[in-house]
Amino acid sequence: MKSFFTIEKASHAGFDYFTVKSKVLGQRGDISVYKPAGNHENLPVVILLHGVYGSHWAWSLKGRVHEVLEKGIREGTLPPMMLVMPSDGLFQDGSGYLKHHDADYEKWIVDEIPTLIKEQYKEVTKKSHFFLTGLSMGGYGALRLGAKNPNVFSAFSGLSSIINFSEFEQFIEDFGQLKSSVVSPENVSEVLLANRQNLKPFRFDCGENDDLYSANVAMHELLKKENIKHEFFTYPGEHSWEYWEKYIKESLLFFAQNIKKTN
Repeated sequence: MKSFFTIEKASHAGFDYFTVKSKVLGQRGDISVYKPAGNHENLPVVILLHGVYGSHWAWSLKGRVHEVLEKGIREGTLPPMMLVMPSDGLFQDGSGYLKHHDADYEKWIVDEIPTLIKEQYKEVTKKSHFFLTGLSMGGYGALRLGAKNPNVFSAFSGLSSIINFSEFEQFIEDFGQLKSSVVSPENVSEVLLANRQNLKPFRFDCGENDDLYSANVAMHELLKKENIKHEFFTYPGEHSWEYWEKYIKESLLFFAQNIKKTN
């Protein structure tokens, strides 16, 4: 049985672009994929989640994450890794990567995206590490889904992350519609605490001038109090692409370190 009834694929300038019919979304979903040149075995995979208003193209066209990766490969600080950038499912201003009553945006990321990548790329095998990261809404998704799926992700991270579900209200036009659509609104700290026995390595960071900074610091303090191992970093910057383009490298380095520790 095919995992996807339809798969449309096009390639351009080192990227592969997919549109697939998703069973869990009940509609089509888009993915951008960047694979470094060369022959690779057991290639690690980094799934990057975008923020509100964006789509699968955000991390490449606005964050230039592939250039960050290639620079690291040239300098010898990063290993070759596949970058997988899905849309969030395109619900209103943002799905939150949550399970909704009529579509499961969690399973889209956790189940269908890894399945697609394993089926489409021979370089990705059962031995390949999968990592998860994201910015803002994507950080909210990455920290939650990473915590809840230790069998899928070897490590996870968040940049400038929404921490509490209520914080979506400051970003989206119709918070009431999002709230009524999701099955269970979640706060990141609660998910981390609920899954504390099985957490894989994780980190998060936030800019000092970000409106979400205080919530990130509060979660850091809570995790310290609860003796939950994690890494938290504060950097100069705001809630902006300038920040995310600069500091996504720290998450990629974190994932590279995890590969070394487990190999």
